[in-house]
Amino acid sequence: MVKGNGVRLRAVLGALIAVTMLGGCAQGLGGGAYSRTEARRAMTVQFGTVESVRAVQLEGTKSPVGPLAGAAVGGIAGSTIGGGRGAAVATVLGAVAGGVAGAAVEEGATRTPGVEVTVRLDNGQFLAVVQADEGEQFRAGERVRVLRDAGTTRVTR
Repeated sequence: MVKGNGVRLRAVLGALIAVTMLGGCAQGLGGGAYSRTEARRAMTVQFGTVESVRAVQLEGTKSPVGPLAGAAVGGIAGSTIGGGRGAAVATVLGAVAGGVAGAAVEEGATRTPGVEVTVRLDNGQFLAVVQADEGEQFRAGERVRVLRDAGTTRVTR
């Protein structure tokens, strides 16, 4: 029985480590974050004036890792309850509850503050861009650059 508990403990610890590492999986979504594929590609640059800035929340990631890790932890925890059919039912219920909880933990842990910047371009067109808040502190009336490339748009100074 002691050997089985050691295996369960290692499985629970492994799942918890996986959930904890999810925070590092979020991709940079700010004006200064570029993916490797964006390097050495030409971008269209437009200039304009900030009309307004509004704080927003960027939802967290929703990968299979959180639910799977939660299901593993919940299933292992449930399997320690009761015996026979009761243990089997508790294992299934623990896995389901753990999966739901794991998904919520992942989304919450990777949620980040963002900013919606509305810019009046020099050609008179208005453009609103949502990006991660990296502390730029854009202000109404400020001159900015808008960079566009294959579906990616960002506001920078």
